[in-house]
Amino acid sequence: MAGKKWVYAFEEGRADMKNLLGGKGANLAEMTYIGLPVPPGVIITTEACNQFYLENRQFPPGMEEQVREKIKVLETKTGKALGNAENPLLVSVRSGAPISMPGMMDTVLNLGLNDQTVEGLAAASGDRRFALDCYRRFLNMFGDVVLGIEHAKFERALEAQKNYANVKFDSQLTAEDWQAVVEEYKKIINRETGSPFTQDPMEQLFKAIYAVFNSWNTDRAIVYRKVNKIPEDLGTAVNIQAMAFGNLGNDCGTGVAFTRNPSTGVNELYGEYLINAQGEDVVAGIRTPQPIATLKDEMPEVYKQFVETCNLLEKHYRNMQDIEFTIERGKLFILQTRNGKRTAQAAIKVAVDMVNEGLITKEEAITRVEPAHLDHLLHRRIDPNAELKIIAKGLPASPGAAGGKVVFEADEAEKMGQEGQKVVLVRTETTPDDIHGIVQAQGILTSRGGMTSHAAVVARGMGKPCVCGCEAIRIDYEKEEFTVNNLTIKKGDIISIDGATGQVILGDVPMIDPELSSEFQHLLEWADGIRKLGVRANADNPVDAAIAREFGAEGIGLTRTEHMFMAQDRLPIVQDMILASSDAERDQALAKLLPMQEEDFYGILKAMESLPVTIRLLDPPLHEFLPNAEELVVEITRLRLTGGDSKELTEKEDLLRKVRALSEFNPMLGHRGCRLGITFPSVYAMQARAIFQAVVRLIKEGYKVIPEVEIPLVIDVNELSFLRRMVDQVAEAVMQETGTQFEYTVGTMIEVPRAALLADEIAGVADFFSFGTNDLTQTTLGFSRDDAEGKFLQEYVGKKLLAENPFVVLDRKGVGKLMEMTVKLGRSVKPELLIGICGEHGGEPSSIEFCHLTALNYVSCSPFRVPIARLAAAQAKVNN
Repeated sequence: MAGKKWVYAFEEGRADMKNLLGGKGANLAEMTYIGLPVPPGVIITTEACNQFYLENRQFPPGMEEQVREKIKVLETKTGKALGNAENPLLVSVRSGAPISMPGMMDTVLNLGLNDQTVEGLAAASGDRRFALDCYRRFLNMFGDVVLGIEHAKFERALEAQKNYANVKFDSQLTAEDWQAVVEEYKKIINRETGSPFTQDPMEQLFKAIYAVFNSWNTDRAIVYRKVNKIPEDLGTAVNIQAMAFGNLGNDCGTGVAFTRNPSTGVNELYGEYLINAQGEDVVAGIRTPQPIATLKDEMPEVYKQFVETCNLLEKHYRNMQDIEFTIERGKLFILQTRNGKRTAQAAIKVAVDMVNEGLITKEEAITRVEPAHLDHLLHRRIDPNAELKIIAKGLPASPGAAGGKVVFEADEAEKMGQEGQKVVLVRTETTPDDIHGIVQAQGILTSRGGMTSHAAVVARGMGKPCVCGCEAIRIDYEKEEFTVNNLTIKKGDIISIDGATGQVILGDVPMIDPELSSEFQHLLEWADGIRKLGVRANADNPVDAAIAREFGAEGIGLTRTEHMFMAQDRLPIVQDMILASSDAERDQALAKLLPMQEEDFYGILKAMESLPVTIRLLDPPLHEFLPNAEELVVEITRLRLTGGDSKELTEKEDLLRKVRALSEFNPMLGHRGCRLGITFPSVYAMQARAIFQAVVRLIKEGYKVIPEVEIPLVIDVNELSFLRRMVDQVAEAVMQETGTQFEYTVGTMIEVPRAALLADEIAGVADFFSFGTNDLTQTTLGFSRDDAEGKFLQEYVGKKLLAENPFVVLDRKGVGKLMEMTVKLGRSVKPELLIGICGEHGGEPSSIEFCHLTALNYVSCSPFRVPIARLAAAQAKVNN
């Protein structure tokens, strides 16, 4: 690796070097290039981080020498020197991966301070108290972030000094107080590490660089990457930047701002700042910051320059920006810019507005919104007419509403969430260490922190409701409770939060369905004009069909008729049909079911008038409709022991024999699907007749309907031929009986590998194919979905034996290869063969992209995922 360039000055980089310099570094370089007031600095590359791990956590050859050389250049630019007692150079050290990761290392500020340079800073600033304040902050950050000493140990020492000085706020401590805190912090470091705090600034720097590289593989970073599907091999860059001080007095300050509102997308400056503070103060929630708009009154010239800078950055990057800034003695410095995290609602509005403003194209707008985030807009919110017991109010940090059991620790939130319990994580403030708990929680409530605090930013990125800065609540971690206005809420009590209003509510609250914005509709209309894939919905009743149509579904890709059989008024009739001892008894039950099924199909076909509706004939094994065998045994035992009615006992015993006779060792591979239709053809004939009689009624009422009859689970063309003949015969009979002609198609689900392998033969009889990827995944991988997900699949994903859960994200290498084969074979016989997908993968963006690449005609998903599919299908077209 000799001669490899590991370190870049800001002016040597550009925005398109993001993978090498990380997101922060590339943006600092770009801002330097376009002439913004950026404190100078250097970037150690992501390649150095990756080589660090290849070298068994040792710096790559030549990197240290390059760092020293670049620091000398930085000293020349600033006129200051690292370690110089009279004019010290102080730097910040930050991590910066190519993709923003809240799970990475916290920032270290004021690096370069020691017992000598702190005196130089005091002299240069004319404020000894300020210098010692900077020193104690550095010791705290270095001890916590670099040396791994628990932050609470420093906090306790600071609280002890405030108690000794009899003051409430940090700002009331004198220089002498800070000197005492500094000495105590150094003792903590010596005690906890066994070594005194290093006074050598260059040693401090390399230890901080080492900590940044190490942070790439901390537990919290790994969790964040796994949740957000970020590759493990990106590595993180290290940003070393000359300090700009926002805490030199009342003409100084620091803040974080977005060029547009990250919650709503409204085109307005949105953010917070603190006078006489350092950057971490804003996001840490130690002091309550001021809205950015008030800066106009306090520092009008700085505010004007900041607005101009924000406009320049947004036009340059053509995206909403998240900007960190510092004001040092009336001079503005831009410390960082990046594409701002935003809610789904804001992402849509910003994308649409930017098209209307001429900043981006419709195709770019399509790619600016995460399809999965649309899900957040399609869920419920608090019913405005509900009576609420509001117990507190904080800042509305991330919109949406959630309720659940109160928990105070991230570990517990993770455990309970994985068990399926709904929890609200309540913390004084969150840190990156809490990421695993935030992932599993329904929502976040903090007593401190502003709109740009850690909890707020992470929650918005995940689309979770969050209320921050709810100062009215007092949390007692030891008692596992919080109090507010003489009310005590204990762990396990249920609360709700409204991230749109900041309200904290006692108990569960009623929710209502969302309303879609005009921008949402515009975006989806653009997506519809771009995508090639059709989008249908899976719906089993007229209500779901109507919802699907409202969300833009172009038809129904799957109607599961077995769901209709589960209704309480029908189940006894279905059981009579199954348990019939003769064809005549079965026909009697089927005659009762026929008008019920006809009404089902009438309602769905009417709701989807003029659009295709795929109706799958009965699929699951018959035992699923029967009483549970174990429950019957218990009931029989009770009757025997209590001397119950002998007739009832005999009936129960007969029923148990029939249930056991129908039970199977492996129902997934047993007597189900088309196998049922072949052994009990009258069941399928009844369903076909119900479909066609409903079609005739609707035609006579003036509706255009497009029925598609689907035969499930075929493995051979002979099965489909046998059942198709039966369906065709029923159709012909209904046409003759009613004197009404109608069109229909008959196709099949491709759910087992043999059907995929013989797709050319099956295509000769089928009018369409529909991939049932839930079962195709099970039969291809040999995984029972319920057993796999409950017992070992998490281990497979966690140990990277599988990249993703194949029941969530389509297995392209295995299942995908069978799908490609099916398409190729099927269309070799019928070039225009209609092929879609109706498994759960039909609403998952990566799987939708694969369907686009495989030239399927449509995807089908649950009604509430239709907008996601529409957007994902358009993105697949734009990106490929």
